Amino acid sequence: MTGCMSICTSTDYVRNGWCSGIGCCQTSIPEGLNNFKVYVGSYHNHTRVWNFSPCGYAFVVEENKFNFSSYYLTHLGNETELPIVLDWAIENVTCGVAKNSIRYACMNNTECHDITDGTGYCCSCLEGYNGNPYLPGTGCQDVDECKNPELNQCEKLCSNTQGSYNCFCPKGYHGDGRKYGIGCIADRLLVTKMKIVVISVYSSVGSLFLMIAIWWLRKIMIKRKRMNRKEKFFRRNGGLLLQQQLSSNDGHVEKTKLFNEKDLDKATDHYNEDRIIGHGSQGTVYKGMLSDGRIVAVKRAKEIDEGRAEQFINEVVILSQINHRNVVKLLGCCLETDVPLLVSEFISNGTLFQRIHDPNDEFLLTWELRLRIATEVAGALSYLHCAASVPIYHRDVKSTNILLDDKYRTKVSDFGISRSVGVDKTHLTTLVQGTFGYLDPEYFQSSQFTEKSDVYSFGVVLVELLSGQKPISSTRSKESWSLATRFIQSMEEDHLFEILDPKIIKADRKEEIVAVAQLAHRCLNLNGKKRPPMKEVAGELERIRMLQQNSMTQPYYEIVENNTTRHSEARDVASSSTGTESDSTTSIASSFDATLTQPTIRKTT
Repeated sequence: MTGCMSICTSTDYVRNGWCSGIGCCQTSIPEGLNNFKVYVGSYHNHTRVWNFSPCGYAFVVEENKFNFSSYYLTHLGNETELPIVLDWAIENVTCGVAKNSIRYACMNNTECHDITDGTGYCCSCLEGYNGNPYLPGTGCQDVDECKNPELNQCEKLCSNTQGSYNCFCPKGYHGDGRKYGIGCIADRLLVTKMKIVVISVYSSVGSLFLMIAIWWLRKIMIKRKRMNRKEKFFRRNGGLLLQQQLSSNDGHVEKTKLFNEKDLDKATDHYNEDRIIGHGSQGTVYKGMLSDGRIVAVKRAKEIDEGRAEQFINEVVILSQINHRNVVKLLGCCLETDVPLLVSEFISNGTLFQRIHDPNDEFLLTWELRLRIATEVAGALSYLHCAASVPIYHRDVKSTNILLDDKYRTKVSDFGISRSVGVDKTHLTTLVQGTFGYLDPEYFQSSQFTEKSDVYSFGVVLVELLSGQKPISSTRSKESWSLATRFIQSMEEDHLFEILDPKIIKADRKEEIVAVAQLAHRCLNLNGKKRPPMKEVAGELERIRMLQQNSMTQPYYEIVENNTTRHSEARDVASSSTGTESDSTTSIASSFDATLTQPTIRKTT
């Protein structure tokens, strides 16, 4: 018999989770017990604890599977099942007797155990096996200790065997291979080899990192060198001057886009000679296509020096101030290359010079088109002189600087030597610049450029349109190689139609032609003050065009020549150049012959 006793006078003394004699007690069932009965009772039949423990109960449960609580003193709770463990044995014989019986219950890979507190036996799997020892065939199966690091004690290599496992060391090591034994000790030769391998690995990794570091540093140095190179070119090409000019124009200029070298190099196919569309006094012009598909003209300046850089930046600033349909539109520039680049809209039909003087050009330059071109150029120059935010003198008006688009509308270009000046001011220079044949003789002698100097150059362009001849002819004598001189002589001698282009004489527009010739004659006056301003020239040409359009309904105009005394003045200036091309820039002049005869236009009815 076994038992226990608990004492409880108040729930204040009860501790949850404890079953040691206060409100709850427990005892073990002795071994060898074949049957049992459970009794529970109270000395005073719960009368003294009725208010919190009206009843008691006893039960069999597996050790540590029941958790006592003071709640169970007043309530039985919802516990209906609790686990128990039964100790059992097979038959009433020992292992020695049972092994000789056909009813022996222990199967393969098992061992038999006699019951210590009675008769009978039980079976268990051998060490290294796991399973049910009473099942035949698949009862106790071998455990693979090598797959379970908690079961094997091998330091390096493990080999499973039936019911056990073996530890051993890899090649180059010796020992029992067990963690808590000798373990695996490396041989001396292997240690040396391992050191060599480790050193080689570290050397390789170090070399790799060193190469990466060198490559990265080289990349940074190249990038920095490229940036320094671009900064150097930016300064040399007038970048600081451009910033200064743009900031000092009080908002009169639009923000200039700065293109990068890579984009323009790609746009012009690495400045392929096949992309060249023209050569000017300031540089070479290439046709290019930007990444957005726009066709542009890329002007690449000649070898740069301080003077040329100033001219280039001056052209950028001038074009930034201009917004006129007959002036080439600036798109931006690039200053980070060895020579500066100017990007403007592409004009597809070449220059006026080519259309007038190219003998292979099959296009017929009619009188109507010539008059329209002259009117548009005059309008653009009038805008520069009068309507621009700051008056601008072009200073290099010539037919090669007048471009024609696909509809033969004019675009005035090449503002490299142009200047912005204050109202009613002139520009005094130490170096006379311009193109031989178009250069104002008054400007050449005084070095003082005025708006009337542009008027003179435009007068030469008018004569080109009228005569179809180049401003300078290398096949004529020195006295008559200037087109302006020969034109003035023809006007004085009343031989105008002998110098005119035969193509326009056939146009039956003699009145208009004479009117334009008289206007050109006024523009070529050697006295700049007697030349008409560009605004008046543009208005006169516009009026002549209106007359042309209304010639069928408007009264005709009779041209009457003034009876003023004809006279001429000649000025001989020493020449220092032998160039004869009309687009070559020079600082010389030859003899200029002109008259002051002023024909007028009288309207008759």
